Amino acid sequence: MEWMNISYLLAFGAVFVASLSQILLKQSAEKEHKNFFAKFLNWRVILGYALMLGTTVINVFAYRGVELKVTPMIESTGIIWVTILAALFLGERPTKREVISILITIAGIIVFSM
Repeated sequence: MEWMNISYLLAFGAVFVASLSQILLKQSAEKEHKNFFAKFLNWRVILGYALMLGTTVINVFAYRGVELKVTPMIESTGIIWVTILAALFLGERPTKREVISILITIAGIIVFSM
């Protein structure tokens, strides 16, 4: 049973880290770069893709102990994390559409959990 709890924590953690990597990639995309190579060979892009690779490795271990029927629910929390992280790190204010989609996602998770 303990392995199951660790697996779920790893799965949710992987979604959070993937969301964080998306913020890094967006930060890099919004910056002006001096040339074509600097656009792709900067610390934000390299770290963002390294984090994405890391989440793939984490998911390999996490999904060994997570029921496959709950993986869509876990993955759907990414929209919540990206919106929160964008507000914190990019200063983006959530749109009405994003807030509605978060509420629908939370409602779906609640219904699924019943």
